[in-house]
Amino acid sequence: MSLRQAQKRLTRELLLKEGLGLFEGKGYVATTVDDIAAAAGTTRQTFYQHFPSKAALMKELITAVDGLLIAVDDPRLSAVVESGDREKIHAWLGKKIDQWPAIKPYVTAAHEAAAHDAEIQEAIDVWFESAISDIHQGLEKAERFTPSSRRVRGTLAFGQLEFASVRWMRHGWDVDRDETHAVLTESWMNLLVG
Repeated sequence: MSLRQAQKRLTRELLLKEGLGLFEGKGYVATTVDDIAAAAGTTRQTFYQHFPSKAALMKELITAVDGLLIAVDDPRLSAVVESGDREKIHAWLGKKIDQWPAIKPYVTAAHEAAAHDAEIQEAIDVWFESAISDIHQGLEKAERFTPSSRRVRGTLAFGQLEFASVRWMRHGWDVDRDETHAVLTESWMNLLVG
């Protein structure tokens, strides 16, 4: 990689980092492209060389948080669901809960952005669809439940996890973390194993 390519990559990473920090501190709507460029020590023109819009930067942050979440998935969600094993489901959910502090700035910014930008809502929908599809795929491989109910079950299971995470991100632990983990596990077992 040439020095120029390395500088471009570092500038892009800095724009992403500073954008995320500003979204967390000021909010997505209040943050401007000029704010992000200034925080990164660059110009509006440089910002636009890397991202066509603030929404495009936010979409890349959504891709980044998805990468953070999947990076620790061993085994993948579809394999965990296919196994039907309570301990594997419990462990997978525990890993996700433990990631909430790291992903909070991304998710909070993404949800705020989605309320103001349909393009961001579409990106979130694609992100969520990936998880729901993994659950659906695990149920198909295990041949559990009627084919017509598998997607609904995946949507409900993921919806519970998403709701619990967003609630935690807004309010903290207003219910016990371990109790939340245990109840989510029980609910997933009922929905996905039977």
